Amino acid sequence: MDQSFRKRQLLFMVQLLVGAAILYLLHAYLLKSLLPTKEFIIPLWNTYMFHAISVLVVYSIINFRFTNGKTQVFNPFILLMVLKMFLVVIFLLPLFLSNAPDKIGDAVNFFIPYFIFLAFEVYSINQFLSRK
Repeated sequence: MDQSFRKRQLLFMVQLLVGAAILYLLHAYLLKSLLPTKEFIIPLWNTYMFHAISVLVVYSIINFRFTNGKTQVFNPFILLMVLKMFLVVIFLLPLFLSNAPDKIGDAVNFFIPYFIFLAFEVYSINQFLSRK
């Protein structure tokens, strides 16, 4: 592998790990403080693992393609986002199919971090688009 690939990948992984850990701890603290008795269908750590892994996979594929000289990263990025949306539906299927009376809390627990991770992902991948 190219040295620039490894450097970008390692920097991204550190930023993702630190950011996800801080966001998870803050989110867990707020849930414990504000809703101490609320039980959620999808555990919070599952949500954060899903987001972190999906963002890492998307960034890694784009980084790999960019390193191999394929500077057109917009189309693969859009394709990966569509795939990610499909995986979101599969991930949330237990929530959709459950008989729980209040599903809004689980949806909020999923989609607030989703958009934060998405913003980080777009910001990170934007460096490849601006280097053309």
